[in-house]
Amino acid sequence: MKKQYAVFGLGQFGGSLVKSFVELGEDVLAIDTNPSKVKEYSKIATHAVQANGVDEDSLKEIGIRNFDHAFVSFGENIESSILTSLLLKDHGVPRVWSKAQNEYHHKVLSKIGVDRVIHPEREMAKRIAHHTVSDNIIDYVELSEEYSMVEIVATNKLYDKSLTELNVRGKYGCTIVGIQRDKQMIISPVADERVLKNDILIVMGHNSAIHRFEKEGV
Repeated sequence: MKKQYAVFGLGQFGGSLVKSFVELGEDVLAIDTNPSKVKEYSKIATHAVQANGVDEDSLKEIGIRNFDHAFVSFGENIESSILTSLLLKDHGVPRVWSKAQNEYHHKVLSKIGVDRVIHPEREMAKRIAHHTVSDNIIDYVELSEEYSMVEIVATNKLYDKSLTELNVRGKYGCTIVGIQRDKQMIISPVADERVLKNDILIVMGHNSAIHRFEKEGV
């Protein structure tokens, strides 16, 4: 059964989310108080409605309880962001992710039980910084303040060595959780799996451990 997604706030980030879900073939409801935004996204999203996220009746009307995942992406209106997020949790939406404007906003969203607080600009800045600092890093995903997952291109130093021989966990404290080989993805590779030329290693762990592996192990 297909999951149902709802996006509150159709600004730059929220609008991009809607478009991304549509491109992935997912059902998404686009919601905003601005009628022109709703009209614009009615041509893109599965459904688009003009509604106020802080109005319980509006939430009931759109059947928010039936959605699996809701995103709250308002501009500078921190109060509406917090109240909408709180109401979505109260209405039993399984996963609520909300965009934060600053650290104070982040703290409040965390306290009311939001499942994930998003800082798009900060997260993108970190990805760019990691990619720039190391030629071997293709992508970087922040899992929490202390843990991340990175995609690292295997270098000559790693070629034809098994994961046991590399002993990344023992030496650096991070884990190779996957290997992308051409179009194939090897999830949880076995200990005797050998690293081949052009492999992309999916490495997860504490930020300091990953950084050490980047500097010393690759």
